[in-house]
Amino acid sequence: MSKLNTNSNTYIIIYSTVLVVIVAFVLAFVFKALKPMQDANVELDVKKQILYSLNIRNLDGAEAEARYNEVVKDEKEDNGQIFYQCEVDGEPILVVSMKGMGLWGGISGYIALHGQPTTVYGVYFNHESETAGLGAEIKDSKAWQEKFIGKRVFADEKGHDVALSIVKKVEDSSCQVDVVTGATLTSDGVDAMLKKDLLDACKRADKLFGKQSVTLPSDSVEVKE
Repeated sequence: MSKLNTNSNTYIIIYSTVLVVIVAFVLAFVFKALKPMQDANVELDVKKQILYSLNIRNLDGAEAEARYNEVVKDEKEDNGQIFYQCEVDGEPILVVSMKGMGLWGGISGYIALHGQPTTVYGVYFNHESETAGLGAEIKDSKAWQEKFIGKRVFADEKGHDVALSIVKKVEDSSCQVDVVTGATLTSDGVDAMLKKDLLDACKRADKLFGKQSVTLPSDSVEVKE
């Protein structure tokens, strides 16, 4: 029997092919095995973000799951936007999902609305790739997010225009929040996201849940399909 030539091109190609197939199989197996855990972690992270917008923080996984199931009464999607009908301490609160663009990539968030006139109960913003210490502060700075609490959302009681704004110089503290220091463009992205996703949020909420779900303007602009 001839000795196997481990230096031949044929041997190297066959060896490399077998090795690649084995590694690919192992990686596929690991991915499939871990996917349920990864999906569960993503779902839990979304629930925590919604709780953050309701000013409910510092909960571990089990606590967050239990609190989410307690306060979130219903969830519905319309035209790519997700609405959460919530109740905290007996008060109805509407949480609205938002998506936009920051300086370097996508941004997203949740805003909780309540009262009449409609005010901000709380917010939580996230990002894909903003600069640490600058644009990333929309996610990392709890203090900046807390500046939105109590701000007036609409310019009038019928909700025709969004008054809530992020500005360089606050002139109306009832509805304006100052930009993140050193991150004007990211702040502008958050401002545009708020304007876009809140303009007809009330009409959509009325259509999805009925007017009894939250106390919001009843004569908002026509819903954009």
